[in-house]
Amino acid sequence: MKQSFYTVESVTSGHPDKICDQISDAILDAYLVGDSQSRVAIETFGSHGLLVVGGEVTSNADVDAAQIARDVYREIGHEDGLKIITNIIQQSPDIAQGVDTGGAGDQGIMYGYACDETPEFLPKGVVLAHRLTQGLENLRRSNSDFKWLGPDGKALVTLEDGKVKTVLVSAQHSKFVTQEAIRALLTERLIKPVIGDISGMEILINPTGKFVIGGFTADTGLTGRKIMVDTYGGFLPHGGGAFSGKDATKVDRSAAYMARFAAKNIVANGLAKDCLVSVAYAIGRAEPLMISAKTNDGKDFSGLVLKNFDFKPKAIIERLDLRRPIYKATAVYGHFGKPDLPWEQIIAL
Repeated sequence: MKQSFYTVESVTSGHPDKICDQISDAILDAYLVGDSQSRVAIETFGSHGLLVVGGEVTSNADVDAAQIARDVYREIGHEDGLKIITNIIQQSPDIAQGVDTGGAGDQGIMYGYACDETPEFLPKGVVLAHRLTQGLENLRRSNSDFKWLGPDGKALVTLEDGKVKTVLVSAQHSKFVTQEAIRALLTERLIKPVIGDISGMEILINPTGKFVIGGFTADTGLTGRKIMVDTYGGFLPHGGGAFSGKDATKVDRSAAYMARFAAKNIVANGLAKDCLVSVAYAIGRAEPLMISAKTNDGKDFSGLVLKNFDFKPKAIIERLDLRRPIYKATAVYGHFGKPDLPWEQIIAL
């Protein structure tokens, strides 16, 4: 877990993959509003004027997925037109028969992590990368000096021994603003406020020299293609399962949240400086195949986790109250470190 030299990434809400994540989670939320017991697995694909929404749903709610997708796209700030195709069908009864009895909705491995490096209990680089992209969006939406900013954008932060070495910001922009102006404004109004002293750092802003075309006009997008941005920035292992568009019976999502909940509380209670919790499931089976909780210095908290945290899918859903429409807010700037989310609460151990 310990890395002295690493790079992490974040992207803005207008990035093509993040557009798809937000649409998938907005549709999930809509189903949960109409029926809290909804089972949802929604994928979104966008490409050059076309948006496709597909998946499997079991619900009593009536949801207009195409209209939700169109509304989210406009709210983000993209103005081009979209042809929208939907293909949402009933969930497979082969999967349902396992989930109905309280089993996991799929097999897989999930990880949760926390450290005492920041108030968010996340690695410093992860926090800084998200602050940069969130800062880009805040400037675009609320500062008249940045009307030239577009919705699409990215950031990378490289750290060595806890110090920032390189900052990269790619920001979609109007064709009427110069790169010199972009560099000056983003350095002074975004990078310095987030990073602090930038002397000696390498600062890269729009390194291709131009970023006028963004969103689906420039690139395709797909739900679940930014799994490292969603979690720990590549700083840690990932089981491969994406979060967005999936209800809490899908342990790809809910067990990763529970693993973060357990790891954070081990650190927040002063028991360790960092903790990595891992858990594995078989589809249709409630009891995990494995639960492990270890620290960078070799301490094993697996027994403590087993005693204090029930990782059976139904127990996770009940403890974290995951049948609520809370998911669209998770789809940008990371699923962890936001204090209002239930898996971020601190309890006494």
